[in-house]
Amino acid sequence: MDRHLFLFGGSPPFSLKMAKQFAEIATLADAPISILFIEREGWERYMPRYTQALEKEGLVQFEYLPLPTTPIHKVVDCLKKSAGIIIGGGNTNLYADYIVDTAISKAIKERFELGVPVAGFSAGALISPELCVISPKDNVRQELQFRNGLGLESNLLVAVHFSQWKDENHLRTAVQKFKSNCNFGIDEDTCVYLVNGQLTSIDGNGGVYQLENDEIQKILV
Repeated sequence: MDRHLFLFGGSPPFSLKMAKQFAEIATLADAPISILFIEREGWERYMPRYTQALEKEGLVQFEYLPLPTTPIHKVVDCLKKSAGIIIGGGNTNLYADYIVDTAISKAIKERFELGVPVAGFSAGALISPELCVISPKDNVRQELQFRNGLGLESNLLVAVHFSQWKDENHLRTAVQKFKSNCNFGIDEDTCVYLVNGQLTSIDGNGGVYQLENDEIQKILV
C-alpha cells in the first residue's frame, strides 16, 4: 500500500487541492475520518475548520477524539476503523504526551502503513516523523527540544510556521544536530504532501523551504 502523509505548516483548513487529494484516498473505504486534538473549551465550534473542505469533497463521517478525556481504548478502536486520520495543532509537547507516548501511536502507524491518509496540522505535523523537533518559539522554556515522534517517516525534520516565526536558525540548528536526510520548513496556510516518503506536491498560500548545502532555499514543485 502507498503511504500518504499531509504536513501543514499551520492551522486548518485544508487547501482545496489537498482536501480533494485526501478525500480521494479516504473515500476508498466507507468509514469515518478520525480527528485527534487537545481538548479546549469550545472545541465543537472549531471542528468545521477541519471538516468543511472535506465535506465539499463528499466526506460526511467524522469521529471527534478530544484528548486526554477520550479513553485511549476508544481512540484506538476508532482509529482501527478510520478511512483517514487528522492530527490537530496546539501545544506540541502535549500532543507528544497524549499520542506518541501511548498505544494511540501504534494504531496510527498501523493504519498509515495500510494506506490510510494522515494529515497533521502544526503540532500534528511536528509529531509525525520519527523525531519531533520543537522550536524555541513553541515551548515555555524557549529552547530547542526533541522527543520521539510517531515514526510515520524516518530521516525527516519538520519546522512549522516557518516564515511567520522566522525560524531559519531553528531549522539550521536542527539539521546540523540531527543530520537528517530531508528537512522542510513549512509556512502557515501551506501543505507538503508525501507519498511513500517522497515529496509529491506542495499547495497553499505560503512557501516550503529546505536547508541544502548550508543554504535555505525555497522548494519549487
